[in-house]
Amino acid sequence: MEGKLGGGLPWPDKQLTWLVAPNISADKETGAGNWSDDALARAIREGIGHDGRALFPVMPYQKFRSMSDEDLASIIVYIRSLPPIKSALPQTRIPFPLKFLIKNVPEPLTTAVPAPDSSTAISRGAYLATLGACADCHTAQERGQAIVGMDFAGGFVLDGPTGAVASSNITPDASGISYYDENLFLHTLREGKTGARQLNAAMPWYFYGKMNDEDLKSLFAYLRTLKPVNHRVDNTEPPTMCKICRQKHGLGDKN
Repeated sequence: MEGKLGGGLPWPDKQLTWLVAPNISADKETGAGNWSDDALARAIREGIGHDGRALFPVMPYQKFRSMSDEDLASIIVYIRSLPPIKSALPQTRIPFPLKFLIKNVPEPLTTAVPAPDSSTAISRGAYLATLGACADCHTAQERGQAIVGMDFAGGFVLDGPTGAVASSNITPDASGISYYDENLFLHTLREGKTGARQLNAAMPWYFYGKMNDEDLKSLFAYLRTLKPVNHRVDNTEPPTMCKICRQKHGLGDKN
């Protein structure tokens, strides 16, 4: 929303009604204006809030751990540039017993994180896919844990403002995106559609599409190296139980 950048919001997923993304604008009363750079760094890469609490890992700090020190510094400088927004929000209230279990998730970093290996497009793409938390949404889960062998094979169900939608299989299997070439991948991320099919807004293509061509091509090169997983997911079909991922999604009964 115009004028709300960084101002925070109650999390829109209907399964996590107690989760709140805080105001990280420069406002000193309701935002991050009084937080130190170290506090921001710990929140981003270690999952420890400015007040010392463990952050819920929908904030993908477990993936951001691999973020280089230089990239982290750039992000903090950018966050500091956001105009202050007066937006008082409630604090996340993680329900029992999750609030106790989550205390063991954050891990302090004790060494410097060097720049990523960018010697090949694949290695650069692997770094970007990690920071983008691609696997988090594109891997089916059971009881909050990724299902072994289903990496990037889709089926994770998000239930937000655009309705319930299952993530797509983005492995190079025939049931995934084996038919994509580099140009189609770039077009999909830039325009938010494949042919006439519009991507659901739960897939943040609007943001990923702002990556430069080199980064998007590197990301595609990495995705082509993934293990193909046969898993059909189609949100244009009514959801049915899938014996592979044990979730309900379109074409689930065809797996």
